Amino acid sequence: MSETPETPQPPANPNQPRPVTPGSQASYGTYGGRPVSFVRRGTRLQGRRQAAWEEHSGRWAIDVPRHVANTSVHPDYSFNAKAEFGRQAPLIVEIGSGLGEAVCHAAEENPDKNFLAVEVYTPGLANTMIKINSRGLTNVRVVEANAPEVLATMLPPGSVSELWVFFPDPWHKSRHHKRRLIQPEFAELAAKALKPGGLWRIATDWSNYAVHVRDVLAGSDAFENLHDGERSGAESPLTRVWQTGVETLVGGAPVKEGRAPVSTEHTGPNEGVDERGGWAPRFEGRIRTSFENKAHEAGRMIFDLCYRRI
Repeated sequence: MSETPETPQPPANPNQPRPVTPGSQASYGTYGGRPVSFVRRGTRLQGRRQAAWEEHSGRWAIDVPRHVANTSVHPDYSFNAKAEFGRQAPLIVEIGSGLGEAVCHAAEENPDKNFLAVEVYTPGLANTMIKINSRGLTNVRVVEANAPEVLATMLPPGSVSELWVFFPDPWHKSRHHKRRLIQPEFAELAAKALKPGGLWRIATDWSNYAVHVRDVLAGSDAFENLHDGERSGAESPLTRVWQTGVETLVGGAPVKEGRAPVSTEHTGPNEGVDERGGWAPRFEGRIRTSFENKAHEAGRMIFDLCYRRI
């Protein structure tokens, strides 16, 4: 009778390599000892998603050599977009592509551009391949990989025309803010991958994350805010969040009758009026996905930001 393997524990000596098993990168942070910005919510495929993966992954999914974990990228691997797409065209990379709604819509509307969808949620990638195939798209590829490694080593420096990060996990609790994807270190990687003049488009439906992003990018010498000072005061979505208090309720949703409102403390300090601004108009190239629709239904504001690589 075989024994059930024990759950691996982090080594007592922090200088020793951490144990690597499927999923352990999220638990123990095998990526350089740093906390990762994601939790793998499931990798099991069923039904049409399983069939799509078996039939189409060889064509649309990038076969990435791994390093220390099953979503890592070997540092010696470099993505050759011209060879993969069979042409030279602007490359747009979406990080956290989810079910592929935004990237496939954009690819359909922009056949002259190449798109790379980066995601760690396997069912989401399978769903993206279903869309790619059903719409007859040839300008989209998907990769199951940790985003910082994609930017750091997989993508050649200056090879990306636009980088999209739409509605990243907000990691609401203060002790989890270190897990947020957009940090100063991540901004450095984004700057490395983007070509001079390239755009970084960001969207979130949580004001605390929006302010966090604005502060992080304000501290970067590699980027300039294309809408610096715009949409401030009464026109700021941040001002509207503070005035309406929509985020002070659980999930920004109405409180059920007979229950008291519960503060989630997602909004951060309420300053009354946002005098800084810096918010971009809604990016017209981003389709309103089912995820964003839920935010609208809950009454939350959408924050768009757009930065240019200097």
